[in-house]
Amino acid sequence: MRTPVLFAVAIAAGLCAAPALSGDNKISPTIDSVQVMHNGQPVTIQRGHNPDAHLPEMFQKTDRGCPPFCVQPMVAVPGVETVGELEVLDYLSRAAQGDESILVVDSRTPDWVLRGTIPGSVNIPWNKINIDTAGTFETPAEAEGVTHILADEFGAKETNGTWDFSGAKTLVFFCNGIWCPQSTANLKTLAKYGYPAQKLKWYRGGMQDWVSVGLTTVKP
Repeated sequence: MRTPVLFAVAIAAGLCAAPALSGDNKISPTIDSVQVMHNGQPVTIQRGHNPDAHLPEMFQKTDRGCPPFCVQPMVAVPGVETVGELEVLDYLSRAAQGDESILVVDSRTPDWVLRGTIPGSVNIPWNKINIDTAGTFETPAEAEGVTHILADEFGAKETNGTWDFSGAKTLVFFCNGIWCPQSTANLKTLAKYGYPAQKLKWYRGGMQDWVSVGLTTVKP
């Protein structure tokens, strides 16, 4: 039989290896864990150490109707950087160390957030800052809500109807994963407002990728 021989060669070449022992499951070769703050409490983000762990049931489903659950492009908005887990962890770590110019935003609705979110993120539901296809809001209250979020949450300033984003925060958006359009919609809305693309980041993999590699989640 040739398969065992090929497997042995692969191990020798470093192409595959035995499962990591519990207690030996770093985030990366140089990162054991990351300390963040969530709702005023310290949280340690690390990889799981349970070899029998599986994906949560809500992320096991593969058949999702499109629309609305369409596969998102690699680039959500021209000029907006798409990032992965290590970049998100770096932003979270910098924010935890006092960098107030960074905000990691969970774009999902509260019912999803109750099932678990990324520690250190802030929940701003996507429909709170989403405009319709005509580029407007249905009610004045919705427009006022966006004004509040831009000014009080994101650090932008409005003068005579014109937004100044020079002191605005760098925002890292995420939602459920590559089939979730919520954070993509928010990025498009902010781009229309003139939010600088270099201050917008997108974690495309979202919660599904986060839990698939066993990273820590928290519930409100």
